[in-house]
Amino acid sequence: MSHFAKVQRIGIGSTALGVVKEVIVADQTFIDHMTTNFPEDNVYWVQTSYNTSGGVHLLGGTPLRKNYASPGGLYDPVRDSFYSAKPFPSFVLDESTCLWETPVGIPTTAIESYEYYEWDERTTSWVVKTRGNEWFSVVGLSTGA
Repeated sequence: MSHFAKVQRIGIGSTALGVVKEVIVADQTFIDHMTTNFPEDNVYWVQTSYNTSGGVHLLGGTPLRKNYASPGGLYDPVRDSFYSAKPFPSFVLDESTCLWETPVGIPTTAIESYEYYEWDERTTSWVVKTRGNEWFSVVGLSTGA
């Protein structure tokens, strides 16, 4: 069994980007059956690999289409790659991995365990944020007798 992405073309022509509508586990004969007996306009199926991320197969195998497909993500037939929608206007697509990169690398400065870095598009920089108390709470534990 393999993973297949149902892709809806969002432009005209065979090079138009597509939006991933769903990802299923099936064999090629099922996909062939679906496309033959239940054709949909501007919809096609593309195999994807659960173990591929950033153009690397996580188990050492052959990577397939740069990244695993996810609903709402994009399929680019020219790059033959899956990637997510652009998260911020300043981000740039790394052609070798088809992952979005920030224009400024994340800082390597040590921060406290209750802090984290978050991208601020307004300033196009990383800012330190503090986790609230809700992050530390454990759901389901009572505080009384």
